[in-house]
Amino acid sequence: MGVGKGKERENLLFLIYTVIYFLVLPFFLPREISKRPKGARRKWFSEKLGFFDFFPVKDEGGAVWVHAVSVGEVMAAAPFIEALNERGIETVISTITDTGRKVARTRFPGMHVLYLPFDLPCALGRAANRIKPRAFVLMETELWPNAIKVMSDKGVPVFIVNGRLSESSAAGYRRLRFFFRRVLSLVALMCVQDEVYAARAVSIGAEPGKVAVTGNFKFEMKPSGRIPFWLEKLPAGAPVIVAGSTHKGEEGLIISVYKRLRGRFPGLRLVLAPRHPERVSEVEEELRAAGLDHLKSSEACGQKGFLSESVIVVDTVGELFRVYSRADAAIVGGSFSSRGGQNPLEPAYWGKPVICGPDMRNFPFMGELLKAGGALMAREDSLLEALEGLLADEGKRAQMGGKAREFYLERSGAVQKTVNAMLDHLKI
Repeated sequence: MGVGKGKERENLLFLIYTVIYFLVLPFFLPREISKRPKGARRKWFSEKLGFFDFFPVKDEGGAVWVHAVSVGEVMAAAPFIEALNERGIETVISTITDTGRKVARTRFPGMHVLYLPFDLPCALGRAANRIKPRAFVLMETELWPNAIKVMSDKGVPVFIVNGRLSESSAAGYRRLRFFFRRVLSLVALMCVQDEVYAARAVSIGAEPGKVAVTGNFKFEMKPSGRIPFWLEKLPAGAPVIVAGSTHKGEEGLIISVYKRLRGRFPGLRLVLAPRHPERVSEVEEELRAAGLDHLKSSEACGQKGFLSESVIVVDTVGELFRVYSRADAAIVGGSFSSRGGQNPLEPAYWGKPVICGPDMRNFPFMGELLKAGGALMAREDSLLEALEGLLADEGKRAQMGGKAREFYLERSGAVQKTVNAMLDHLKI
């Protein structure tokens, strides 16, 4: 096929994708608008159309536009953004979710934070003309075809960093390989976390010469800000279980196990942090049904005395990483509910023993952490036993926590490798 015919076919594929996206969008738009506060709807819709009310960036060379979908990606992107800023390169951040936007604004005050426009050429082109980025960076698994094509057509290099591809995602992309091969051909460089992801990227159409294994940013995340006030008010000798990023169905299991452990360990506290803040009221109902006193972290911040409630529900965004610092045992959510698990490295950073459920497919390195002795895997019917064994043995907690911390530190360096690879390509 000649170059001209190849380009025509590429344009036709993108046109078909754009038409499908445009036709499907109205079915999702009302729900997306209604779930936001009335005062924020106009701004959200305006930015989704590519209209921004901030001034152009100060950097004459243009900013690096980093897209991170939600809270997890924003947290993972933080050391990468900081490394760019340390080299004098300005950054702009876009997110999809409101919680991701809130965390980005908190973590990077004064930096431009926006919603990624709809994946339509007109909206993305308008945004690109306003921001004039020197590079466009997609975090992890975000493949927005028109975003990649619009930037490429405008001469803006596109990078995928901290890339990862689950087997199920790769299988989905492979079914449309004829299209995604063309999408990925427009990417300047794809930096992935490990060799497994590199092989999957090639299998969906990425050019081997454009794929580099640079490591996982999550091994370089560091907490920002001080330890929450309410956490410091917990009794010094009270053992604490922190269950982080829990999903529907998991809180009931954890609450049941906690109630059985209280008799064995006087003063035992539970900190519950649902993955999605909008589920806090649902979690509160489960606690009331179980007959447990509780307090939300936003309310606890105002308490200056002793916190008598046995359970704290974290309803403040962006605090979980720091909350793990007080854990005697950390339960990783999403692993008992077939969600693939949530990040086990935040408790590992603090040297805390990690307990997860049987489904941690989102984190392929989990097998290594388990083998290293920094974590335990439990089933629903063995969670009680696993927690009881940890809480009863301080030496075991210290040993597991130390191995978790060592595992974390041994795998650092991904951010600098990625930044160097990207800046070499940009010739900066």
